[in-house]
Amino acid sequence: MAGEFGAVLRRLREKAGLTQDELERRSGVSVSTIRGLETGKRSNPRMTTVQQLADALALRSGDREELLRAAVPGRRVGGTGMAEADAPEAGTAQAEAAQAGATAVASPAVPPPPPAPAVRAAPAEAAEQLAKAVAARWQREEEQRRIQDPYPLPVRWKAASESLTDHWANIRRLPPGVPSGPLDLSGRLEGVAETYRSIPSGRLVVLGRSGSGKTVLTLRFVLDHLRSRTPAEPVPVIFSIGAWDPTAVTLRDWLTEQLTRDHPGTAAPGPGKVSLASALVDSGRVLPVLDGFDEMADGLRRPALEALNATTLPLVLTSRPAEYAAAVAETDVLTSAAPIELTDLTLDDLDHYLPRTTRKTDPSDPAAGAWQPVLKKLREPSPDGSPAPLATVLSTPLMVALARTVYSDTPEHDPAELLDTERFPGVRELEEHLLDNFLPTVYRRSRPGARGWDPERVQRWLGHLARHLTELRTPDLAWWRLGHGLRGSTRTLVTALVTALVIGLVDGALSTAFGGSLAGGVLDGTVVGLLAGLLFGLVHWFTYTVTGKDVQPSAVRLRIRGRPRSTKWRAGSRLVIGTLGGAFFGSAYGFMVGLLRALSRHAGPASALETGLIDAILFGLIFGGAAGLSFCLLGLLETPLDIVSAVGPGSVLRADRRTVLIQLGFWAPVFGTAVGLGAGVVVDLLQGHLGQLVMDPMSSLMLGTISGLGGALGYTLTLTAWGQWCLLARVWLPLTGRLPWAVAAFLDDAYQRGVLRQAGAVYQFRHARLQSRLARRRR
Repeated sequence: MAGEFGAVLRRLREKAGLTQDELERRSGVSVSTIRGLETGKRSNPRMTTVQQLADALALRSGDREELLRAAVPGRRVGGTGMAEADAPEAGTAQAEAAQAGATAVASPAVPPPPPAPAVRAAPAEAAEQLAKAVAARWQREEEQRRIQDPYPLPVRWKAASESLTDHWANIRRLPPGVPSGPLDLSGRLEGVAETYRSIPSGRLVVLGRSGSGKTVLTLRFVLDHLRSRTPAEPVPVIFSIGAWDPTAVTLRDWLTEQLTRDHPGTAAPGPGKVSLASALVDSGRVLPVLDGFDEMADGLRRPALEALNATTLPLVLTSRPAEYAAAVAETDVLTSAAPIELTDLTLDDLDHYLPRTTRKTDPSDPAAGAWQPVLKKLREPSPDGSPAPLATVLSTPLMVALARTVYSDTPEHDPAELLDTERFPGVRELEEHLLDNFLPTVYRRSRPGARGWDPERVQRWLGHLARHLTELRTPDLAWWRLGHGLRGSTRTLVTALVTALVIGLVDGALSTAFGGSLAGGVLDGTVVGLLAGLLFGLVHWFTYTVTGKDVQPSAVRLRIRGRPRSTKWRAGSRLVIGTLGGAFFGSAYGFMVGLLRALSRHAGPASALETGLIDAILFGLIFGGAAGLSFCLLGLLETPLDIVSAVGPGSVLRADRRTVLIQLGFWAPVFGTAVGLGAGVVVDLLQGHLGQLVMDPMSSLMLGTISGLGGALGYTLTLTAWGQWCLLARVWLPLTGRLPWAVAAFLDDAYQRGVLRQAGAVYQFRHARLQSRLARRRR
């Protein structure tokens, strides 16, 4: 039936007066693909390709239906506009049509209007921006990891065991009855993109033992794939699958969340009522590269594999062989996936690589170096014929990199000590030696412009971070989650106490300045501080601690000058949330202030209660109206970030800090003014209804000023990611010795030294083995 589709496509293209090159420019489908479809050399076109061609040709409902029928033979168009199967067997296009719901097929009775060009262009343009951002990010990361210095280690692979491989007919997307055989999947690092493209299903599993180079391979795959990518192909994006809980969130939702986290600009509205991130994932414009399947918790690998099998998404998955095999034994192989397994480095590889990483020791002999005697010794046969422990250790790129750091880059260390069998009788002792000496070695060196860190304290700080990640069961070290190393109750208590202290000091200072009485200022500051700390602490507790949610960095910025770009402004929800929150705080604040003021005048319990209730109503209306108005105005000024705006943890932190400070600088005067003016309005409206009310201009000014500053500070410290970072990571954790005072500088320095790596908006330890070793030593 491919010939029929090709003939229909050629006729409709010529009818539209387009050449194959012009159709390529309009649709984004490569001219080689179009030529292959029209000549019948390419069979079973994907539904996304058919839809792109139909949109580019601007087909009417009848022609669109004819093109789809040619691509999906044996199916009819139902009255609901869904393509329905007439037979149980279906080829690739049929299966994809069923998965996609065949939404492009128009019902003969009610033909849907073609999508607007602007709507179609939004995800396509976002995909191109995303591709540029991903390429720039991982190019910098490859340079940081010194992968090309002096050249990449030779990562090779072979086809994995047949027991971990799906039927080759499924992998090759062959129709029933067509003979199938295995693909030749052996290759090297520089050919990983070609190996992936040779798999018709677009699903690849990369298996390799710890430190074998899986992460380096995924990085090289992304860069090579992007270098040769066409606009019709999806954008490869690396996701650390170890942070996914398949029992709590679906794969597509999790991919959307991660994409929004690493590229905040994708939180902008896309077609319909979904974000750009959701539109990119749902439309198949993102190729998930899922790194670290083995880093998932034991009980989550089986549901994760089942969730992956429930989709037809093209993807790349990396894992250690044992963990993947165990998950396969519990359920099934990854459907339609071709697995490959990384092989060990050889002594020839070490001979070519390690001598080129160290200084020359003898000017008269250019080939002389510290590694030559060691490598020569490793080639000598052992008495029992087994390989030397050091040869086994140096068979993985991770251990070679650690050995290079400890010995090649430090002339005072001699790698010959690694041959001491009394000191290092086995593989485990050698690996632990390299892991334990990595940190002292990299922190012994001085970096230009960097402060010196005490290696013992560094060991303790990094051990705390490693244990923090182990307890959270995630490889992602996010700056906005550093406080999650504390218990939820402790985190909330610290938040409430610090918020109470800050607001109390501000209130006390301003009250003293306005009233001229130190005693009155201290009393008012104490009352307001304790009350504000209690209320903001409760809000933080119910919003984040009880629900288990994170305080996420802002995905928007404020645009004070000029009209913001199109952003969904949900005025109704903002008005309700702001009004209810402000009314609750104002009522509690008014009741406490009225009660204390009445008791200070030695009023009876009934009179004090009445005064408290009147002030509760008064301040509830004032603060509720002011908060609702302020939140609505903030919504008007919000505009989404650019997709390329955040490229790493540091830039995400700076962007969030800038957004929060602008919000604070805008919200404080607006809220304060609304409170000050609203106080006079509310007093006038309720005058006589609640008794004799008094609010002089000076009292209104003081109330507005204190409320604006106090409310902005309380919101910042308890409900923003940057505020929680300042409160917990910059104050509490350093105060208790868990982290240094300059946390951001410490993390960036650890990244520059190669201890940490960047994975989008978060850091990760250079390798899971290093994290595990540090966590065990800390424990």
